[in-house]
Amino acid sequence: MINQIVTHTAQKQFARALNFQSGAVPEMPACEDEKQRLLYIHIPFCEELCPYCSFHRILFNAPLAVKYHDALRREMALYRRKGYRFSGIYVGGGTPTVLIDELAETLRLARELFPIKSVSVETNPNHLTDANISILKQAGVNRLSVGVQTFHDDLLKKIARYDKYGSGDDIAGRLRDTMGKFDTLNADMIFNFPEQTAQMLEADLSVLLQLQMQQITFYPLMVSTLTQRLMQETLGEVNFRREKSFFNLILRRLEAHYDSSSAWCFSRKKAARLLIDEYVVDFDEYAGLGSGAIGYLNGVCYANTFDIGQYIAALTRGDLPLQAARQFDAPDRMRYDFLMKFFSTKLNVNDLEKKYTGKFFKTLWKEMAAFTLAGSFRYFSPNLHLTPRGRYLWVIMMREFFIAVNNFRDYCRKQAGLI
Repeated sequence: MINQIVTHTAQKQFARALNFQSGAVPEMPACEDEKQRLLYIHIPFCEELCPYCSFHRILFNAPLAVKYHDALRREMALYRRKGYRFSGIYVGGGTPTVLIDELAETLRLARELFPIKSVSVETNPNHLTDANISILKQAGVNRLSVGVQTFHDDLLKKIARYDKYGSGDDIAGRLRDTMGKFDTLNADMIFNFPEQTAQMLEADLSVLLQLQMQQITFYPLMVSTLTQRLMQETLGEVNFRREKSFFNLILRRLEAHYDSSSAWCFSRKKAARLLIDEYVVDFDEYAGLGSGAIGYLNGVCYANTFDIGQYIAALTRGDLPLQAARQFDAPDRMRYDFLMKFFSTKLNVNDLEKKYTGKFFKTLWKEMAAFTLAGSFRYFSPNLHLTPRGRYLWVIMMREFFIAVNNFRDYCRKQAGLI
C-alpha cells in the first residue's frame, strides 16, 4: 500500500513540476559566481534503436554527426563567454562513442575552455576496442560507463542488442579486457524487463560478481508512457508489482561486496570516491548541451530543441538552441534537493537548512512526516540516512521522476513534429 501511495503521489508531483507548456523560453543569464557545476553533453546518435529506450536518439548518420559536433563546440564557447565554469563532464546519449574522433575533439575543447577535473562517457560493448580505449584515455576520460543491460542471450535478442553488441559471453569478455584501464569502469544494467525472471537476474548478478566489476548501476526499467505502449508489441507489458522483489535480490547479492553510491548504484567496497551516472547527486546545477539536453541552472530547468537541424542552425547563427523552460519556485527547489540528496542515500540536515535560511524543514514538514512514518530514515548527525525500506521508496521516486522526464521528452518531440 505504501509503495502504491508513493508511486501515485510521485507521478502527480513530477508531472506538475515538469509541465513546461506554459513556461517561457529563457534567455540564459550570465554567470557571476564560482559554483561547481557539471557540463552534460548529449550525443543522440545510435547504431541501433533499442525498443525500451525513451532517450532522445536517432540512427547514426556520419555527415550529420560531424556537423552536430561542430555545433556542440560552438555551444560550449557560448557558455564560456557567459562566464560559466564547469569542473566535470558527463557525456550521454545515444551512443557518444559512435564517432569517436569527433568526440575526442569536443572533449579537448571542453578541457581547454573549462577547469575540468573529471570526465565520464557512456559507450556500448562493441566500442570497447584497443583503439577506442586509447583515444578516450588521451581525451582525459576518467570513467567509462558501458551499456550492458543483461548478459542473457535470449533477452539480448528481444531487446535488439544481440546482433550488434554480441552475446552475453562476448560482452563479459570485453568488460574483463577493459578492467583497470580507467579510474572507474561501470556496467549499466536494467532489471524488470518483461519476461525477465528472478533466475535470469540471478545469472546476471553472478557474472558481475565473477568479473568483480568496479561499479554497477542497476536501473529499474523506466520508459515513457508512449514507449511503454510501443514496447508492448515487442517485449510485453511492464510488471511493476515484482520490481521490489527484484531490487531486494540485487541488494542481497551485492551488499557484501559493494557500497551504495546512490539508491541503485553500487561501488566496490574500499574504493576511492567514484563518479556515478547520476551526476544530479554530486552537482546541484548542470548545463545541458546538445539537442534534447536538459539542464538545471539558477532554479531554471530547461531543454534544448529536439530538432537536430534546428539545433545546428541556431548555433550557426550564434544563438543558444533553447526550446522550453520552467522556473522552479523556492518550494520546488527544496523538493528537488530533497529528492536528489536522499537519492545519494543520505541528506545533510545542516547544509540544507543553511541553503534555505532555516526554511527547508518548515516547508517540507509534510513530506518529512510521511516518509518518517513509513520508516524511511535514520538520523546519525548531521545526516539523515535511508533505511532499506526507504531505499526502495527512493527507487520508486526516481523511477517516476525519470519517467516524467521521458514523458517531457516525448512532449518536446511532438512539439517539434518528430513523433
